[in-house]
Amino acid sequence: MRFRTEFAIVGALCALFASSVNAQTVADFYRGKTMTLLVGTSSGNDYDYRARLVARHMSRHIPGEPIIVVRNLPGGGGIVAANNLARLAPKDGTVMLASMQNVATIQALGSPGIDFDARSFNWLGNTSDSPNAIVTWHTTGVTNMEQAKQKDLIMGGQMGTATLYYMTAMNALLGTKFKIVTGYPGGNEVNLAMERGEVGGRGNSFASWYSTKPDWVAGGKIRFLVQVGLKSDTRHLDVPLLVELAKNDFDRKVLAFISADTANSRPIATTPSVPIDRVEALRRAFDATMKDSQFLAEAAKENMDISSSSGEDAQKVVADILDAPPAVVARAKEIIEGTGR
Repeated sequence: MRFRTEFAIVGALCALFASSVNAQTVADFYRGKTMTLLVGTSSGNDYDYRARLVARHMSRHIPGEPIIVVRNLPGGGGIVAANNLARLAPKDGTVMLASMQNVATIQALGSPGIDFDARSFNWLGNTSDSPNAIVTWHTTGVTNMEQAKQKDLIMGGQMGTATLYYMTAMNALLGTKFKIVTGYPGGNEVNLAMERGEVGGRGNSFASWYSTKPDWVAGGKIRFLVQVGLKSDTRHLDVPLLVELAKNDFDRKVLAFISADTANSRPIATTPSVPIDRVEALRRAFDATMKDSQFLAEAAKENMDISSSSGEDAQKVVADILDAPPAVVARAKEIIEGTGR
């Protein structure tokens, strides 16, 4: 009888504890906490600027209003930060990632060093669907695609980033003569290399050019050769779209595949296995931030394009890239790895 009574008491206490845990609201969980927003690049570039802008404003839209701190974690073209999110970060919704746009593409291609599944991330939203642009420095004398096919041109970039894929594919499928130099930790360092004459060009999103180097755009310091995306930047309709330059239908599909991640040009995710109510709260907080008057005013002041999409839409873009036709992915992999032309 005594054993039964003690067992009943223990059972009641366990039920009470479980009830109190289940009753914890999202606001209760986040109140008083400090969240981390990882950035997979060095500081001083558009990824970094956007992450810090989101961090300054998103916290007040999250129930409980936690503090959000930004931590730069460059390496491997964003792979180091994505691996951290997947393997080391707590799976409770306290760590987010301002992801590189090509995180799903490099997974689909089977790039080395990947220890994450982008499909398992909980995507919270995306601040821009800006197409990318391959540009040259004004002193190179290369101002259009035909000249890029005639003259060797050293181009800079970060290892594993989307723009390196674009330029490699342009060499293989369009006949450009880019000599690609990697090893830079971030776009800011590549910009400095262009100014010093070490490289003659690079790739970057239109949104980034206008937010970080508007004087270069206005002053003609950079020349736009081609834009990469599934749509054109309306300010530069005279600049050809990469997919439009394909020589045949299959090449067009390959170029569309490597261009698809521009739909998630600046996405933000949290870890796998986060409770669904927290994911929902973070997604709605992101949506509210994108409409926040203070956020938009600061973005406008910094010439920062905000063409946002929801977490649900960002999740679909990632899934679509990972579900691309195997033959198309295989051809893109051959080109990027230099095993096929």
